[in-house]
Amino acid sequence: MHYPWWYVPAVTSPMLIALISVVHVIVSHYAVGGGFFLAMEVGHAYRTGNRDYLSYLHRHARFFILLTVVFGAITGVGIWWTIGLASPLATGVLIRTFVFGWAIEYVFFVIEIAAAFIFYYYWGRLPEKTHVRIGWIYAWAAWISLVLITAITAFMLHPGRWLENPTFWVGMFNPQFLPQMIARSGGALLLSSLFVYLHASLFVKESGMRDMIASRSARPALLGAVMISVGGIAWHYYLPESAKAVLAIAAVLNVFMTLIFALTVAVFVLLYLGPYRNPGWLTPGFAAALFLFGTAAFATGEFVREAVRKPYIVYNIVFGNQIFPREVAHLREVGYLEGGLWTSAYVADRYPTAMVDGAIDETRLLALPESDRIALGEVLFQYHCNDCHAAKDGYSAAGRLVQGRPPEMIKSLLLHLELAHFFMPPWAGTDEEADLLTEYLTSIAPPRPQWMLPETTKREAF
Repeated sequence: MHYPWWYVPAVTSPMLIALISVVHVIVSHYAVGGGFFLAMEVGHAYRTGNRDYLSYLHRHARFFILLTVVFGAITGVGIWWTIGLASPLATGVLIRTFVFGWAIEYVFFVIEIAAAFIFYYYWGRLPEKTHVRIGWIYAWAAWISLVLITAITAFMLHPGRWLENPTFWVGMFNPQFLPQMIARSGGALLLSSLFVYLHASLFVKESGMRDMIASRSARPALLGAVMISVGGIAWHYYLPESAKAVLAIAAVLNVFMTLIFALTVAVFVLLYLGPYRNPGWLTPGFAAALFLFGTAAFATGEFVREAVRKPYIVYNIVFGNQIFPREVAHLREVGYLEGGLWTSAYVADRYPTAMVDGAIDETRLLALPESDRIALGEVLFQYHCNDCHAAKDGYSAAGRLVQGRPPEMIKSLLLHLELAHFFMPPWAGTDEEADLLTEYLTSIAPPRPQWMLPETTKREAF
């Protein structure tokens, strides 16, 4: 409530976070799994004296550095930039709660970056054993970073006993930590193999080497698929009850869960029949299909993981509209507009006649001209609703959701949001503010479609 709102038309700011995050997550998991691939395969090439394979791994390392270190760093900064603007309260809670964890993660991130550059830029200038050790230092540092960040994102879904015992380690070892750590470690192995297949199919012309790369990467990929499945089952088992209910009633999430299952099975079967049993199948088309299926399953899983937290951003701690649960009763008493630093200043500046002794008089708001009431309703919408809904058109547009409903029905819905839909946060304003928001929603709702048959036509039909 005490932050200015960042408005992103149509897409909404949380969906912009999702778009950037999905790209970053795919790249960052390759950064982890690809580190293990390079460390293991460079060691194998040195032991077997395979200079041609070593030359390919050098080329792959350049691609790996550019994609994970350069592009990955840009998207990582993009996530921090967008979450800081779109979800400042939730971001602040996570920073304060896990400041020690972030500090540890940054240490390993620095180790990771330094090791990556040494591994690539000192290629051929380091003793073989030292070169391989640098590769393993990078791989384990990247994996530890993954584990630390996974603990924090898992906390967002299920903080566990932290609400009764708010300590750092209780927050880190939450009920979702182990399932998500298993699934994400498996995802790192699987995605790295898919990136390797795509790169090798395009840039390795000699069929013998391409078959070797396919064969050697098949087992980690299959192991990764199994770990994703095991972690996913445990993830579902340890979901909070409301999250399980969201999965059960949301049709789109049911479709996505089915899609994840189908894509995961397809990837597993293609890996087994292709790189594992028939390495010669590794053509650009086959590798591209594997890559698309794998990244589609991963991206869909990320969407589902985010969606089941509703009505929270941080489960049981921060509502989706940037309000602490403990604030709701107070805001219902004093008013949503009065309870926010930026909203109260806006009303005082634009509508001084609505102010009495420095506070907003809710009844005077309803006496304003219609255009002003609708403008205030829009302010309420931006702060209270826009974290999940676009306005007239766009992602989950509120205007479309109330289409055809009379004002009294819209107001009743607003006053009982959490009863009408348990995955929505409760209304956190006064009755008068509900009237203002109702007027705004009515003004942006499209007219009811005329699908009902006229009475005369009904009689003729029968």
